[in-house]
Amino acid sequence: MNIQIFGTSKSFDTKKAERWFKERRIRVQMVDLKKYGMSRGELNSVKQAVGLEAMLDPTHPDYTLVQYLASEQAKMEKLFEDPSLLNTPIVRNGKQATVGYCPQVWENWS
Repeated sequence: MNIQIFGTSKSFDTKKAERWFKERRIRVQMVDLKKYGMSRGELNSVKQAVGLEAMLDPTHPDYTLVQYLASEQAKMEKLFEDPSLLNTPIVRNGKQATVGYCPQVWENWS
């Protein structure tokens, strides 16, 4: 398993996800979205797995603005420019991905 966790150091759910994998002795690569963001390829891979709506953080002040962007491409561009709009944690295992704390899904990733 090659697990990547995208999140922020202040996110409670990101810390919970990291702890969940560490308790099971599964190595993870933690990526701080504030420092590094996500590549376009990573964003597209997650979008393919979970869909664009699941990726958006509904509590972000600019959430409504992003909803009004006309095309999906414009929304993806905004997410690439401002990773704080992403709902965290985003956990990737190859082509599989989850958004949020989803241990019931991670259990089946072996």
